[in-house]
Amino acid sequence: MGLQNGYFRPTSVDEALDHLAANDLTIAAGCTDLFPATEQKTLGGPVLDISGITALRGFRKNETGITIGATTTWSDLIAAPLPSAFGGLKLAAREVGARQIQNRGTLAGNLCNASPAADGVPPLLTLDAQVVLASKAGRRVMPLADFLIGPRQTARRADELLEGVHIPASALMGDGQFLKLGARKYLVISIAMVAARLVIADGVVAEAALAIGACGPVAARLPKAEAALVGQPMDPGLINASHLQGYLAPIDDMRADAAYRTTVATELVQRILGRFAESRSA
Repeated sequence: MGLQNGYFRPTSVDEALDHLAANDLTIAAGCTDLFPATEQKTLGGPVLDISGITALRGFRKNETGITIGATTTWSDLIAAPLPSAFGGLKLAAREVGARQIQNRGTLAGNLCNASPAADGVPPLLTLDAQVVLASKAGRRVMPLADFLIGPRQTARRADELLEGVHIPASALMGDGQFLKLGARKYLVISIAMVAARLVIADGVVAEAALAIGACGPVAARLPKAEAALVGQPMDPGLINASHLQGYLAPIDDMRADAAYRTTVATELVQRILGRFAESRSA
């Protein structure tokens, strides 16, 4: 459906892709980032509102993994019966603003906004998340790490719609955690955050996925730290600052300076690993 003021609210993905192919549009869904950035009472057109496309919301599971629809909200994620590997993503969902924001904000919006401090990104990285991009020319799938190319920058083309996020079956094992540092406990943008997904068998780490956020232009996996954990008994002391070197590029801003972020990053990784150690001994 199109209106004279350049506002389009399709009810199908195909209709949305037709509009994107023919127009330069701003895509809107929950608008929890879009409206504050607009700094006006109304959105400037032309706008493609995808909130009416029911096929874009919810979860689909098959032998290849689990796909989360683009307009799935944080409240949807919190309530969904997902594997324990999604524990970090569920914890992050509870940190995304107040309940009203969680009810409106969408997964795709969080990714396309591409804030270095986006709470959803580190846990999705630990799940080896892939984004599904659709256009009239077809669909392409790419790792989330390749989709986010800089602060407020993504690899999405103007004619593409982020249709969903796919978690491969190989990443559905283990347990997930998320830990965020801010100036206060709730309703705050991260100073630094870390996510982890570990597979622990007989007290030994069989698989490790760690990611850090708000400590560089994009969130990043920590392969040196992961390698240091695999094959070892669960011990947070295995990780030190050297395992994070080369993966951090923090800035000074109103929330913290770069030196502080560098220091707390290691501490956060050790603390989140401590949660796994505590759960094993409980």
